[in-house]
Amino acid sequence: MEDKLYEVNKNKLIEKSDYFRALFSSGMRESTEKSVQLQGLSVPGLELVLDFINTSKVQIVNETLEDLIETASFLQVTSILKQLACEIKLENCVELFNLSDVYGAHDLHTACLKYMACYYHPMLRRAEFSSLPVAVREQVKEMRMKGTATLVVIGDFTCLSMEVPIQEEPWSMLRFEEVEQRWKPLANNLPTDMINVRGYGSAILDNYLSFCITQSKEIKFQALAVQGKLYAVGGQSLGTVECYCPEQDWWTCVSSMPDPLAEFSACECQGAIYVMGGYTSRDRNTNVLRYCPTSDTWTVLRSCSVHIRKQQMLSVEDTIYLVGGYTHKMEPGRRRLSETEDMLTVQSYNVTTGEWLQLKENTSKSGLNLTCTLHNDGIYIISRDVSLPTTLEFRVFLKYNIFSYAWEAFRRFPALGQNMLLCSLYLPNEL
Repeated sequence: MEDKLYEVNKNKLIEKSDYFRALFSSGMRESTEKSVQLQGLSVPGLELVLDFINTSKVQIVNETLEDLIETASFLQVTSILKQLACEIKLENCVELFNLSDVYGAHDLHTACLKYMACYYHPMLRRAEFSSLPVAVREQVKEMRMKGTATLVVIGDFTCLSMEVPIQEEPWSMLRFEEVEQRWKPLANNLPTDMINVRGYGSAILDNYLSFCITQSKEIKFQALAVQGKLYAVGGQSLGTVECYCPEQDWWTCVSSMPDPLAEFSACECQGAIYVMGGYTSRDRNTNVLRYCPTSDTWTVLRSCSVHIRKQQMLSVEDTIYLVGGYTHKMEPGRRRLSETEDMLTVQSYNVTTGEWLQLKENTSKSGLNLTCTLHNDGIYIISRDVSLPTTLEFRVFLKYNIFSYAWEAFRRFPALGQNMLLCSLYLPNEL
């Protein structure tokens, strides 16, 4: 090629190149000759590929990446393409993806998509990723959400079931096998930032379990994922709201709540943030507040006939579900509240019609200190703190089916422990 002659062992060519294997077995004139003329390939690319055929080693540098992929694809040296798939990094992923698309390296193309889906937020921060076509970026995001929806609990476990293998470091995450009705270990090493945490908010953002951490357990804010961003709303008697953007990896302050609130509840619904219940510095908050991220404004919607606090809030379409907590019914014409109830209840609020419904109650279980999540067809609920002396009233592992409006009880509580958090994540089908 270009008046250059390269000596390579024929058997090695046949072993590592599908192109040469087919050529030498074709019966054509070239198959019996001692030399083969190659055209249209770059010298650096050919030398890299021939060096790999001779030594099984290849030098991967950005300057010759296109030459290497072009030549390896033409000569069908799949071992190089497989090795490239193992060398994908944040710095070269988009370039490898584009080159694999140009030269038809399908397996490398798929590997790059999987890498971008796995490291979605770090990829969002790279300028070259934003230059990809919108359809490709949407495909990457969809791939991130593929897998099996799995119920996961994270916590400081002190005692696990007999079925969970014992190890030197205690397990910190468990997954629920719904068919077997058993909890199984998922991971054990919590990030160092989570050790000895006294207060945090959590939310699922782009299938990441995201934590907002504070070293003061008194600042009880709400963390919410809304329109691809993370919001930290309020705190104990705070009205501030901060927004985290994954693309910039930065927090910014947005419009504060109309009044600082304590013991309030919040959730995302139809792209907005809804805040209910709790206390202002002067009185009980019976207003429903809505924050619009697009306009960065708060709206006071309406006053409620009940006062709520310490509820867990979740939403499906235009319906917000409120789980547990305290519910105080306001007596008509009077400021005095009826007797406080802390039984486990499920209520709903429709953001379109403003209708409140009392859906279900469980008089034998407490509605306090719970963690819950939407998963498949229901709301799964467990107690956050359970120890040996904990009575049955405060040991909760239930599901409220949002379609049949019925409770479903589970026999196997995940573990004894503290500060437990329940969530639903899409996990790979092979673990």
